[in-house]
Parts: sequence; C-alpha cells; structure tokens
Amino acid sequence: MKKTTILMGALCLLLVGCDYTTSLVEKPHLDIDVSIVGVWQRAKADGRTEDLLILPLGGQEYMVSFPAGSADAMFARACLWQGSEEVLIQLDWFGTAQATLPEDDRTFQYASYTVEGNTIKVRLLNPEEIPKDTPSAKALAEAIDDNTGNPNLYREEMVFQKVDKWRRKGTDQ
Repeated sequence: MKKTTILMGALCLLLVGCDYTTSLVEKPHLDIDVSIVGVWQRAKADGRTEDLLILPLGGQEYMVSFPAGSADAMFARACLWQGSEEVLIQLDWFGTAQATLPEDDRTFQYASYTVEGNTIKVRLLNPEEIPKDTPSAKALAEAIDDNTGNPNLYREEMVFQKVDKWRRKGTDQ
C-alpha cells in the first residue's frame, strides 16, 4: 500500500510538474512522422523496462502513453512543431491510467527526437534554459530558436529500442 501511495504521489508530481502552459501548436497541421509510431522500450538501471507507446490519431496527431501498460501510465496528445532549425514534438499531457487529471494548465512539454534504425532518442526541452513562465507561443518559439546549438537546451537523452512484435491480449499475434 505504501509503495502504491509513493508511486501515485510521484506520478501526480509529474503531471503537476509538467513544464509549460504555452502551446506552440493550437491546431496541428504538420503530417505525423510514421517512423516514430509503435512501441518503444528502454531498460532501467534496476533491470526493469519502460515502454513508450506512440499511436497515430489521424494524419497530424499522436496519442502517447508513458510508461505504457503500467499502472502509472500517463497519456498525452502530441503533434509536431516546426521551428526555424528543428522539429519538436509538442506533448499535451491530459491524464493517467489512474484517472488522475492535471491540476493546472501546465500540461505541455516539448521534445526533440531522432530515429536511427530501431532506436529512438528523445530529449525533453530543459525549463532551466527556456523558462516555464514564457508568456506566449511567439516568445517560446523565439527562445527555442535563439538557443539552437545550446548544449543545455535539452534534458538528458532517453534511448528506446523499437519492440518488433507485441501481442494483443487473448491472441497469439
């Protein structure tokens, strides 16, 4: 029971602690990158694994779950944003597998990604470099563009491997 309470508390902090209130993309208009659709997995230091699930929600949005399939899974709508130098994923976290909803408007995160073969590398925008209280989409976009090449623009890289096959419950496929 105590372990569950600690996990739920940490999850709530994650949701409450999302980085930005500002949306760079009000209406998605860039086509999805199909190379990132699927189930991705990373090994943690303790030997457990975490899954990242990215599914298309039409031609210009994704549904993201992390850590997918766990009792602590979080869910986001995501889309691509094009800056002057790079494309980022805008994540708008809207809830958890425990039906926990965000407590405020700070639901946005932004991430860069690269796909190389069966590996995806994801780096979240660092709010220590781009302040959480950036007041507008224009100011946020300018701050990101002004920091292109800054080695501290992003947090530590997360590396996932694509899961080739996964089984649907009750089937052999």
